[in-house]
Amino acid sequence: MEFEIIPRKDRIPPFDSHAIKIRRIEYFDPPYQAYDEEDITENVIAEVLKQISGGINLYLFLDPDGEDDWLEVNCDGEWISLGFLGDFGQKNYYSYNPAFADTADQIDKGDFSDKSIYTDLERGGQSPIPSIQAITEIEMGVKAVEYFIRTGELYPGIDWMRQCE
Repeated sequence: MEFEIIPRKDRIPPFDSHAIKIRRIEYFDPPYQAYDEEDITENVIAEVLKQISGGINLYLFLDPDGEDDWLEVNCDGEWISLGFLGDFGQKNYYSYNPAFADTADQIDKGDFSDKSIYTDLERGGQSPIPSIQAITEIEMGVKAVEYFIRTGELYPGIDWMRQCE
């Protein structure tokens, strides 16, 4: 598997800080809450953003049916990993940590024996998330989540890696 690195940009384009582009929210930890489009309010968004730094696992969908085009957010208070899956798995982007760039080959081979290259986070509650796909800048991760909520796009203020076919 090959990856394209999309470096962070210094300038963040202006955006409507009250827009809501996501259409569904699903927590995949107890109590397994879900919010449909009509239930996603500024109060719900504020609560989600507040919860991130304390630890959270959720999906933010652009698709109202929760079938496609989502941002997965995994945070344990130390690491935050963001993964966007779109076009039914054809467009996959992950937050990128350049400090772990030298682990890409091990990750590509699915070598789970070296625990030092993985975080304690789990994608979908199952697969360990590699450190190359997680950052420790939690506040920047929260900004990326809010940007996605408001614009439906990836935050240009962090590095991303795109999974290529």
